[in-house]
Amino acid sequence: MTKELRWLVLRLEAPLIAFGDVTIDHVGAIRDYPAASMLTGLIANAMGWERTNWQAHQVLQDRLVFAARRERESLGILTDTQNAQIDQSDRGWTTSGKPEGRAGTSYDAPHRRLRDYHSDLCVTVALRLEPVKGKPELDAIAEAFDRPVRPLFLGRKPCLPSTPIRFGEVNAAAAYDALQQVSFADGASKSLRALWPLGEGPSEGNCVHRIVSLADLRNWKTGLHGGSRMVVEGTLIAQDVRV
Repeated sequence: MTKELRWLVLRLEAPLIAFGDVTIDHVGAIRDYPAASMLTGLIANAMGWERTNWQAHQVLQDRLVFAARRERESLGILTDTQNAQIDQSDRGWTTSGKPEGRAGTSYDAPHRRLRDYHSDLCVTVALRLEPVKGKPELDAIAEAFDRPVRPLFLGRKPCLPSTPIRFGEVNAAAAYDALQQVSFADGASKSLRALWPLGEGPSEGNCVHRIVSLADLRNWKTGLHGGSRMVVEGTLIAQDVRV
């Protein structure tokens, strides 16, 4: 008999969401699903970790196993053109409650960049930790989402969640099955786009669209790209089991 595992279910919903993709130059592109690095940062922020504690971030990212499904498709991609003239004495808001300044010697030209956002998107995530034993435990993560140490955002600081992030728990043998155990949102289609790790669900058949190498891992010591993992993109069909 296949052993059933415990999964924490998250509901990521907001007027604006930014699932960051690989950034090139000044363009902040987005992807369809949350990256492993983004979920690591979201959990770390809820628990009040500092960025300097890169070892804890790295261990958490390495333990994450998750699947995601698009509960409600975005109304479209909104591109924000940002232009800011920042002087050496200027300070910016941070979620830690401490003002953040700018280093460097060049302040003549404005700071310009493009940032994409999903508008009115809803995504469900089922995640577990492997190995199960270790810090943090799944209970600690669930509690942190109920009472986060700092304000939470979904990808970028303007992306404030419109609903509680913690949605529930399920027991399932694999990531695909865990998502299948979660009731579809009201008004959702009977067939939803989804993503799951290779080996954590079907790898062939009508529900599978493609298998790809996804660059969504971060080296938390350097802050740079940290590698890829194999994932399956496909669909889930509504079932009669519910959380």
